[in-house]
Amino acid sequence: MTAAILLAALLAIALWSFRGVGLSWDQMVKGSEYAASFLGRTVPFVWPSVGEIVWLSALTLAIVFCGTAMAAVISIPVAYLAARNTTHNRLTGLIGRFVGVTSRAAPDAIMAMIFALVIGQGALAGVLALGIHSIGMISKLTADAIEQIDPGPGRALRAAGATRMQEFWGATWPQILPAYIAIVLHRTDINLRVSVILGFVGVAGLGQQLSIAMQTLNYREAMPFAIIIFVLCVAFEVVSALIRRSLLGHQPTGRGIGQRLVRRFTSDPEQASVHGSVRDSVRADGRAASGVESRAEFRAGSRAGSRAAKQAARPTHAQLGRAGKIPWTPERVQQSALVWSTVVVMVSSAIIAGTQGSSFANFWLNLDIAVGRLWPPSLAPEKWEATALALLETVQIAFAATLIAVVFSLLIGTFAARNVAPNPVVRGGARFLLVVIRGLPELLLALFFIILTGLGPGAAVLALGIGGVGLLGKLVADSLEEVQPGPERALSTVGATRMQVFAGATVPQAIPSFVGHTLYLLDTNIRSATVLGIVGGGGIGYMLSSAARINQHELLFLLLCVLVIVFAIEALSSWLRKLLS
Repeated sequence: MTAAILLAALLAIALWSFRGVGLSWDQMVKGSEYAASFLGRTVPFVWPSVGEIVWLSALTLAIVFCGTAMAAVISIPVAYLAARNTTHNRLTGLIGRFVGVTSRAAPDAIMAMIFALVIGQGALAGVLALGIHSIGMISKLTADAIEQIDPGPGRALRAAGATRMQEFWGATWPQILPAYIAIVLHRTDINLRVSVILGFVGVAGLGQQLSIAMQTLNYREAMPFAIIIFVLCVAFEVVSALIRRSLLGHQPTGRGIGQRLVRRFTSDPEQASVHGSVRDSVRADGRAASGVESRAEFRAGSRAGSRAAKQAARPTHAQLGRAGKIPWTPERVQQSALVWSTVVVMVSSAIIAGTQGSSFANFWLNLDIAVGRLWPPSLAPEKWEATALALLETVQIAFAATLIAVVFSLLIGTFAARNVAPNPVVRGGARFLLVVIRGLPELLLALFFIILTGLGPGAAVLALGIGGVGLLGKLVADSLEEVQPGPERALSTVGATRMQVFAGATVPQAIPSFVGHTLYLLDTNIRSATVLGIVGGGGIGYMLSSAARINQHELLFLLLCVLVIVFAIEALSSWLRKLLS
C-alpha cells in the first residue's frame, strides 16, 4: 500500500512538472515548422580536414580511455568494500557504498570545471572528471557481480588457510573477470558520449570544436562534428563487441548498431547455439535486476558467458606440452594480441592526453588557490529564491522527461518484445527505432531542441524524454521477454485473447521491473538535467556554469544542493525497490 501511494504521488508530481516547465503543443508545432529552415542552414556541410578529424578523434578517445582506466583500477577496492560477501564489517561496507554513490552523484561537467581551476583547462581535467564519475557505476556493478559468485572456491581456499586477499584474487576475481571486462567496456562507451558534454566546459577534443561551432551559430561546421561523434560511437561499439566476443567467448547480446553488425557477420551455428544458451541464462537471472542499464549483458559475461568461454578454452591433457604448459593455439595468440594491443593503446592515450596544457606541476599551489576560491560555500541572500526555483525547475525537468519516456517506452517497448509483438516485422521495426534513438547523444538532442524551441527547460525535457525512450524502451522489451511463459500459456489454453494474456499474465509479472527501470531513469535524469542546463537547458545547470566563471563560493554551495537532491532521489528509489521486491 505504501509503495502504491508513493508511486501515485510520483505520477502526480510528473504531471505537475510537465505543466510547470511550460512545454506546450503549440510550442512544439512552431518548432517543427522552424526545423525545415534550420536544416536548410546546415547544408552544405563544411568538413574539417582529414588530419584534424584524426587528431581530434584520437584526443577524444585518449581522454576517454585514460579516464575509464583510472576508474577501472580504483573501482576494484571500492567494489571489494561495498560487496556484502567481501567487506570486513558494516562500517567498511558503508564506506564503499558511500564512495560509489558520491562519485556517481557529482556531475562530471561540474567536476571538470573544478579540476580546471586546480590544474588548468586541458585533457587532464577531463580525464579526472570522467574517471571519478565512472567509479560510481563500475564499482556498483562490480560489487553486484561479486555478490553473485559461487562461494565454493572461496571456502576451499579459506579451509586451506588462505588470507582474504588470496581468497579474492584466487577465487573471486577469476569469477567476476568476464563481467568486469564487460562493465568497463560499457562504461567506456558511455564516457565517449559524455566527452561531448565536457567539450562545452573547456575539455579539448571533438566536443570542444562542436561547442565552438554552436556558440558561433556556425551550423554548417557543427553538423560534421556531430556526425563524426556519432560514427565514432558506433565504431567503438563494434570494436567493443569484437573484444567481448574474443575474450569472453560468446556473441554480444546488446541491441546497439555495432553489436548487431558483429553478430551478423561473425556468427556461425556453433556460436549461435552458445549465444542462445547465454541469452536463456541471462533471462533466467534478469528478474533480479534493479534497473541498471544493460545489467543482463553484464550477467551474461559473468555467468553463462564465462562458463562457455572456459569450457571452450580449457585444454585437454593431449593438448598440454611435456612440461604441462598450454600451447600457443590461435585462440591464445588472439587473446594475447588483444591484451598487448590494449597496453599499447593505453600508453598511446596517456602520451596523447599529456600533450595538452594541464598538468600536476603546480598542483598544491593551485589547490590552495582553488580551496580559497571554493571554501566556504556561500550564497548571497538575494539569490536564495532564484536558486530554489532553479532547483525546482531541475527536478521538474527530470520528472517531466521521465513521464514522456515512460509513455512512449511502454508503447514502443511492448511491440519490441518477442512474446508480445504481433509479428517479426513489427518487432524488428520497434527494435530498430529504439536502436536509432539510443544512438543519438542527449546533448546533441538538447542543442537541436534549443535551436527549435529556444533556451529554457522545454528543450531539456524533450531531449531527456526522447533519449530516455531508447534506454527505457529496451529495458521494457527485455522485461516483457523475461517473464515466465507458464501463466501466458495457461490463459491461452482456456481461450484468452492476445490482449487478455498480455494484461492478465505478461504485465503483472513485469511490473516490478518496470518500476525499477523507471526509478533508475528518474535518478539518471536528475543528473542529466543539471548538465544540460549548462548548454541552455534551464534549471540549476546554468547557475552552476555562471558561478564557475564568476564566484566559486556559490559554485560549491550549488553543487552541494544538487548532491542533496540526488541523494534524496536515490534513497527514495532504493526504498521503493525494496518495498516492491
